[in-house]
Amino acid sequence: MGDLDIRAAAAADIPAIVGMLADDPLGAQRESPDDLGPYLAALERLSTDPNQNLVVAVRGDRVVGTLQLTIVPGLSRRGATRSIIEGVRVHADERGSGLGTRLIEWAIDASRRHGCHLVQLTSDNTRTDAHRFYERLGFTASHVGFKLQL
Repeated sequence: MGDLDIRAAAAADIPAIVGMLADDPLGAQRESPDDLGPYLAALERLSTDPNQNLVVAVRGDRVVGTLQLTIVPGLSRRGATRSIIEGVRVHADERGSGLGTRLIEWAIDASRRHGCHLVQLTSDNTRTDAHRFYERLGFTASHVGFKLQL
């Protein structure tokens, strides 16, 4: 894995990122790879917010993974800063290669550099393989999450 680079996402990476987001049963229902406009607008918003880190893993000249890391200052836990990992995706032909572990390790290290005391993430109830993956990395299923569609 020495030829892997994890770097900030750029506009040219959006087609590959959206392709990975859409490459599963859940993503296929909610992503639109044929219209990249909303994703490019979102990248612009993310790029101007210092607490947002959208990164890609690149092998050679190919985007093979992505995640978003959000830094959240807070008052609870004695004013602790936490991070939230979301949108973790690994290209289908890279799954099982250790790339997902490398991405999560990058996010944990970046969280430490930002002074975070806690790293958290959510995963859809149906993603049982992902749950096992996160548990292997030391995450615990300690909370129940809720959503409200707007």
